[in-house]
Amino acid sequence: MSRERIDRSLLFVPGHKPERFDKAAASGAHAIVLDLEDAVAPPDKVAARDQAAAWLASGRSAFVRVNAADTPWHTDDMRMLAARPSAGLMLPKANAASMTRVLQALPQRRSIALLETVAGYQELAWLAVVPGLERIAFGSVDFAAETGISDVGEALTAVRTQIVLQSCAASLAPPVDGVSLSFTDFTVMRDDARRSRLLGFGGKLCIHPQQLAAVHAAFAPTEAERDWAARVLVAFEASRGAATAVDGRMIDKPVVDKARRLLAESALGAL
Repeated sequence: MSRERIDRSLLFVPGHKPERFDKAAASGAHAIVLDLEDAVAPPDKVAARDQAAAWLASGRSAFVRVNAADTPWHTDDMRMLAARPSAGLMLPKANAASMTRVLQALPQRRSIALLETVAGYQELAWLAVVPGLERIAFGSVDFAAETGISDVGEALTAVRTQIVLQSCAASLAPPVDGVSLSFTDFTVMRDDARRSRLLGFGGKLCIHPQQLAAVHAAFAPTEAERDWAARVLVAFEASRGAATAVDGRMIDKPVVDKARRLLAESALGAL
């Protein structure tokens, strides 16, 4: 298994608030996203792009959420990114065609497709196999607004499951779930992120630094999981690779692989 840590927390920072860039980078977020889109009003778009470009000019690393492909700011956003090789790309309102175009313009670039429209969801299987795509993120707030499906309880579980399955089928990194609108209640945030993890997501979009600790706690293997994984590996080694049992349940290769992943995630969390 690779020793590269999966980005569990991706923290948005408004592009027109440059005083927050360094604070976000030092917040403990696994990745930051300089936002030129939803967080920035039209009169501030050009200034936000210039401020993001200036911060990235020293080689500092971040994703940049550009404006969508059908907006008047998109071309200049892409031109800025082309001159900033340390920056990754997050494309809002992504579909297969728009994602293909931006990755052809910026090959070998870290990239996240933000799936937040019904049109994009209908093309999910094609979006997932766009050459060069690293990961899909679920823009759950926009998706709920367009569809009228409230993102409460299990209402959007079917959509989330498809994002996870198509990402897995395309050998993408585990997808990123949408933002939690709460950032004052640790328990609510942690439980929301735990649901994301149980569904197979690999991380969460965040809108406030106070959400980071809850997200990291939710995605970290628990003490019970680490103990179980260690006992599975001991039992499997003692059986010399044959099927065996731990806690009254059969242990074979898929279970052993899960145990190894859990322990690897735990080790990476301490790096």
